[in-house]
Amino acid sequence: QVQMVESGGGLVQPGGSLRLSCAAPGNIFSVNAMAWYRQFPGKERGLVAAITRGGNSTYADFVKGRFTISRDDAKNTVYLQMDSLKPEDTAVYYCNIVPFRVTYWGQGTQVTVSS
Repeated sequence: QVQMVESGGGLVQPGGSLRLSCAAPGNIFSVNAMAWYRQFPGKERGLVAAITRGGNSTYADFVKGRFTISRDDAKNTVYLQMDSLKPEDTAVYYCNIVPFRVTYWGQGTQVTVSS
């Protein structure tokens, strides 16, 4: 089973920033578009942002202008820079390929936005 390793979550005040990182196996990272997903309690995971192998990115409407996805091919790592965080961004964040594969889910990283 392949697993992504997410990190960088934590507790932040509204308006603050966090940078999430996700390390992926090289054979997976190099041939796939990568994405960040998030999950609210009791809900299914939803797409937040995606980036192709060529670096083209797309975002869910609710994060446009606030989040930035990037990838470092040398490190097999995808990042999510989150700025202007809101309480409604509180969730567990995961990375996976696009489209996701169930066997690739990692543990995720908890992001909590609260004053």
